[in-house]
Amino acid sequence: MVHTAYDSRELLNDCPKKINAVEYYGAKLLLACSDGSLQIYGSESANRSSSSDRLYQTLELKKELYVLERNVNGFSKKQVWSMELLASRELLLSLSESIAIHRLPNLEPVTVISKAKGASAYSWEDRRGFLCFARQKRVCIFRHDGVRGFVEVKEFGVPDTVRSMSWCGENICVGVRREYTILNATNGALYEIFPWGRIAPPVMVPLPSGELLLGKDNLGVLVDQNGKLIQEGRICWSEPPSRVVIQKPYVIALLPKHIEIRSLRVPYPLIQTIVLRNVRHIQQGNNGIIVSLERCLFGLFPVPLGAQIVQLTASGNFEEALVLCKMLPPEDSSLRASKEQSIHIRYAHYLFENDSYEEAMYHFAASQVEITYVLSLYPSIVLPKPVDKSTDVSGESTLSRVNSGTTEYYTDSSPSSQISQMESDDIPALEPKKMNHNTLTALIKYLKKKRPNIVGKAAAEGTEEVVSDAVGQTTRSKKSNKGRVNIPTDSGAREIAGICDTALLQALLLTGQIVAVLELLKGFNYCDMKICEELLQKGNHDVCLLGLYKYNSMHREALKLLHELVEDSKLEQPKITTKNKFKPEMIIDYLKPLCGIDHMLVLEFSTFVLESCPTKTIELFLSGNIPADLVNSYLKQHAPTLRATYLEQMLSMNEDGISPHLQNEMVQIYLSEVLDWHADLTAQNKWDEKLYIPPRRKLITALQGISEYNPEAFLKRIPPDALYEERAILLGKMNQHELALSIYVHKLHVPESALSYCDRVYELGGAHQQYGKAQGNIYLTLMQVYMNPRKTTKNIEKRITNLVTSSSTGNLKSAWSSVRGKGKGLGKKIVEIESAEDSRIKASSGESGRSDYDTDDVIEERSSTVMLDEVLDVLSQRWDRLHGAKTVRLLPKETKLQRLFPSLGPLMKKTSESCRNFQVIKSLRQCENLQVKDDLYKQRKGELKITGDSVCSLCNKKIGTSVFAVYPNGNTIVHFVCFRDSQNMKATRKGSFLRKR
Repeated sequence: MVHTAYDSRELLNDCPKKINAVEYYGAKLLLACSDGSLQIYGSESANRSSSSDRLYQTLELKKELYVLERNVNGFSKKQVWSMELLASRELLLSLSESIAIHRLPNLEPVTVISKAKGASAYSWEDRRGFLCFARQKRVCIFRHDGVRGFVEVKEFGVPDTVRSMSWCGENICVGVRREYTILNATNGALYEIFPWGRIAPPVMVPLPSGELLLGKDNLGVLVDQNGKLIQEGRICWSEPPSRVVIQKPYVIALLPKHIEIRSLRVPYPLIQTIVLRNVRHIQQGNNGIIVSLERCLFGLFPVPLGAQIVQLTASGNFEEALVLCKMLPPEDSSLRASKEQSIHIRYAHYLFENDSYEEAMYHFAASQVEITYVLSLYPSIVLPKPVDKSTDVSGESTLSRVNSGTTEYYTDSSPSSQISQMESDDIPALEPKKMNHNTLTALIKYLKKKRPNIVGKAAAEGTEEVVSDAVGQTTRSKKSNKGRVNIPTDSGAREIAGICDTALLQALLLTGQIVAVLELLKGFNYCDMKICEELLQKGNHDVCLLGLYKYNSMHREALKLLHELVEDSKLEQPKITTKNKFKPEMIIDYLKPLCGIDHMLVLEFSTFVLESCPTKTIELFLSGNIPADLVNSYLKQHAPTLRATYLEQMLSMNEDGISPHLQNEMVQIYLSEVLDWHADLTAQNKWDEKLYIPPRRKLITALQGISEYNPEAFLKRIPPDALYEERAILLGKMNQHELALSIYVHKLHVPESALSYCDRVYELGGAHQQYGKAQGNIYLTLMQVYMNPRKTTKNIEKRITNLVTSSSTGNLKSAWSSVRGKGKGLGKKIVEIESAEDSRIKASSGESGRSDYDTDDVIEERSSTVMLDEVLDVLSQRWDRLHGAKTVRLLPKETKLQRLFPSLGPLMKKTSESCRNFQVIKSLRQCENLQVKDDLYKQRKGELKITGDSVCSLCNKKIGTSVFAVYPNGNTIVHFVCFRDSQNMKATRKGSFLRKR
């Protein structure tokens, strides 16, 4: 016997007649005797009390002797074999030679179901009021409708006499031919389940859950409402039972030699055995079990649940004790919670001592005990010390320190935990067990289960503190004269969260779950920084330590560690083999999120990877939105060779995003490299103007493509006898197109480049210049260079020298600033400078006051050296961009027309086509004008006939001889007065609408 679940008390002894059936009703015992009489017994205390006191007495079965109050002779003509109380309808059903119904409490006969004569079994279904009974080979179903009594519903045939029967949901389970069979109450279909055995009679007991318990010798088998077996439903009795009664949480069976009580919970363990001989019947009462012998009655009264729980806990049957705790009444919720907590703690201790660690942790979690209590069992787990709260006046829960051997842990001393502390005062202290993988695995599962709730409370506490601080600051700013003191907010939840996460991290480390540690550190956590840092450093868990630093925003420490790891991985024999996986790219990846937070930190630690990963480092600067000027200054100090690369990529990403200063810096870098290269080759006498290296190509591309730089400053740095192409580009930027073209033609001897230069200037829209009174363009300038080779070669060096002198530098700078402010067109000051320079050159040559295009002497002078072929090539290739008259006037008089045909032919053809097109357009316009005039005439020609029946479309009155108006469609006629009024109304509405707006 596990524990005492029922106490046995004698209720009746020495009954004068043999007892066949017993029922309990209204604190009375109803005994059906063998002679057909019905005896009513009441308790002795009830008989001694007055009639007024009886109204307040309980209707429960009492633990005392019952005495005879009334004897109803002739209750039945023959002896009653079975009785059942229909409590919901205040009826008493009895089975004798037939089924009789009496009304309670006066036992008035209601009806006798004549069709039930000779019935062998019956079953009552209280919810729907259905009564089924078996007679011979027939099963009948009656329904009680309250007014007409029992009305027959259906009748079905069965193969043999029914030995036992019971309702099973919507169906009926019957025992026929030694087989349990399900009878469909709707259509009478039969479904066999299994035989009931050879020794015991059929036993059918409905369970509160809707299932059915069927007996097969010494086994109790559970089936559902359709007769299907339930896999876990096997109750093994010590002997075959003759009757079974259900009283949650127990099932009571009548066996030949004793009464056996088992739990209704799988695996249906034995709870108690009560030895009573010659028991004929057991019947369920409202608060106990009535056991009837031949001439006496006993009552089995359940022991109070609290006493049973104490017994089970003391005997180590914790699971049964927890089941009974669930059955405590709702009004005792606090008692129930404290008992459950105490049992869970005891059970967890027991399991932990017996190496069932995961189950122990499950019960520790169910007990709601603080995690510090559980962590006291793990001496290797180092926990953070709580903050001293001796000055805390909030009255909330705080952590108290508890010593367990050599381990320190902290428990919650809040009122909610004091109940469990009182319940578990007698629990023996557990000695910390030696740590192993199983204990730590169980602890990890326990902490992961508890963690979401703990972290959620800590986060809520932090949010609440932030809000309270904000409200407090607002209040103090408004009411500072009242001198309120800010009471500190309790941080108990965050301390518990710190203990939980710190312990979880250590347990994961001790079990080698590095990936889980990283996941913990990457997410929201409260790990204690000092303890975790020390543990990770001792264990050489560098990746985890990086995660810890990163989560706590200790980026400088993380980057220092990462740099050390990268440097160590470069050694031939690193200290730790796993460090080989650390690469410089990891520093770049770490720095990427920091670009928007701390620019200086990014620049500081990017120094370590500039040499190994220059491209990726520059990409980091570009993608991180770090100010370009800051990066340029940093690179100028630490990596001057990478400045050009950075500025190039910066310019390629966003040309407008780089400042003029940086553009100037980039060109300066290119020019310095080219000048150094030129100086080296000159010193070796190997300089050649046609040599091009990548820096020079970049310089030329930058000079052509970048606009935000100062060309005058660069022109001073270029040597006078070299780098002519760069000089030409700079002169072009200064709008000195004639000088630039002269260099291309006479210094570099590349007419193609000169023509390309003209194309660029023309396409940019800045080619128009003034030469005296004539309006020319860049191509005319090129032709003039070809036509005056002596003049240009003679004065080119002198003009360039004058441009870079100190006297003209200021003028050029002011002109350049004017040009930059106005865009890409020519500046007024530069035009004046060029005009003045041309006039000065002409005066020195004896040509002052005369046009180049009109002077025959000049033409004769240059005829001997004119580059006529090049002029004609320009004319033939760009005839569509040249002014024809000016071009012809510029040519020498002796030029043959046949050589001009390739250029003048297309020009004349284009001119004639344009003239013809304009004539066609003019004719089309005239035709269109005539068509419009014709349409206007037709519209004015329209007629409208006014008759005596013509009606105004607005007032619906006849027009008569009144002044009228016609709408543009030509059909709608209105009085002129009506039209005017309607227009005035529209104008008024529009004005009011505008005023509303």
